[in-house]
Amino acid sequence: MKLLKLIAVLLDYPAEELWAHGDELRAAIDDPALSAERLAALRGFVDELLATEPMQAQERWLELFDRGRAMSLLLFEHIHGESRDRGQAMVDLISTYRGHGFELGVKQLPDYLPVVLEYLSMRPVAEVRDWLGHIGHILELLAARAQERNSPYAALLEALVETASGRVDLDLLRKRVASEERDDTPEAMDRVWEEEAVRFGVEAPGEDCNPPTRLPSGVKRNEPTVTP
Repeated sequence: MKLLKLIAVLLDYPAEELWAHGDELRAAIDDPALSAERLAALRGFVDELLATEPMQAQERWLELFDRGRAMSLLLFEHIHGESRDRGQAMVDLISTYRGHGFELGVKQLPDYLPVVLEYLSMRPVAEVRDWLGHIGHILELLAARAQERNSPYAALLEALVETASGRVDLDLLRKRVASEERDDTPEAMDRVWEEEAVRFGVEAPGEDCNPPTRLPSGVKRNEPTVTP
């Protein structure tokens, strides 16, 4: 699915090379599974991005995705938090990638959403839908938060939500996130650093971020080896 590859590229940190491929980006916006409204929003995002200076676009990306955890593109941040399960989930995901001939770059984390989407862009449609359904609650949460912050990146996340579920209905979720305390302010980030500096254990994620009870198709859990 070339749409997933496109969204993977657009969701990633906007390197300057991106601006040299405007025609290719626009040509990739063509998926009959998406509504005309969603396709128009994607075209608008690409046009707006290419009209923005690279440094400005990069700073906007950092402000949204790299400050605080609420908008993190690391999926296991939302599922496992800082629990020990996160490490095993990483191992399982890397094993799945390698089992299908997909190798990560040196600095890539397996649960980074653009990486997941790039992998899925090479997989059968049924598997893609299963994976997106599995992480659908995270995609909806990110989309609702992006909407609440009036971010143009909401268009990309909404397209993923529509691909996963066939529709975008985030009204109730947006009301919930509207009452969230922002974690990307300087004060909030200072508190996080102070808390982490004195933390002696890990906490399980809250109820709203409980992982689904099953794995996406194709993923096998590798049981850790216990040495006597």
